[in-house]
Amino acid sequence: MASKKRVLIGYGIDVDAVSNWINTRNGQKADATNVSRGVFGATVGVDRLLKLFDKYHIKCTWFAPAHSIESFPKQLAKVRDAGHEIGLHGYTHEWFSALSSQQQRDVMAKSISVITSFTGKRPRGFTGPHWTSTPELVNILEEAGIEYDHTFMHHDCQMYYVPDGSATWTETDLSKDAAEWMKPMTSMKPSKVVEIPANWHLDDWPPFQFVPTQPNTQGYVDPHVIEKLWKEQFDFFYREYDTFIFPITIHPQVSGKPQVILMHERFIEYVNSHEGVEWMTMSQMVDEFKAGGFEGVTVEGGIEL
Repeated sequence: MASKKRVLIGYGIDVDAVSNWINTRNGQKADATNVSRGVFGATVGVDRLLKLFDKYHIKCTWFAPAHSIESFPKQLAKVRDAGHEIGLHGYTHEWFSALSSQQQRDVMAKSISVITSFTGKRPRGFTGPHWTSTPELVNILEEAGIEYDHTFMHHDCQMYYVPDGSATWTETDLSKDAAEWMKPMTSMKPSKVVEIPANWHLDDWPPFQFVPTQPNTQGYVDPHVIEKLWKEQFDFFYREYDTFIFPITIHPQVSGKPQVILMHERFIEYVNSHEGVEWMTMSQMVDEFKAGGFEGVTVEGGIEL
């Protein structure tokens, strides 16, 4: 008898390499030691993760800034030639929330061109660097023909059509009368872009990457603590839902470290002990959703004014 459970699980791997370290946003010189950490990720980290996924016969989605592809073509060719998906992640890991509308479009166009040339096919998915976004981002994705996004957090274990960015809200400004900001959010309307939700609690960077200038990164968390955190999320979803997705976000310069590789091995083996688990790329998840084989949810909220 077939299991009634169906779990679509997959890794989204942000191959930031050196791009996130040289994305100083104001032209400030990057620290060469930090850049070397990115080189480790693009070389040692990528190789170790490819070996890990080959061991467990897992195909993943590698979100690669175009800078990483152009700077480390031999390494990203290993990813491509192993049959993994390559998706969009900016050019130099630009935070889209800091870009003008034109800059967003220019970065998107360049990144699509680089990936298309490198893989021989247009990328289908995008994840926002640092998971930042703008009201016009979804519209830009639609214009570019991108099918899915992995940036927003309206849900944590179900796919949905991401709101189109037309909803508005009023930020609190204490320099003005309270009446100026006491207004509800307007209603959200679905776009044509499928969302595979992002989740900071399924991301390796904050707990495992030490960055002195970023207070939200620790770097010295016991991997067994994060393993438990991931397992408990999986256990809750498995108990409460017959069907759900479980997208995990990792980085080669983080998960390429020995103690984290061992954590991934334990977690993969734990997940694989459950019935109904299917490892796949994010594009494959989207195909299931669009074909009607996976129900998903509808995001609602806001009011018509």
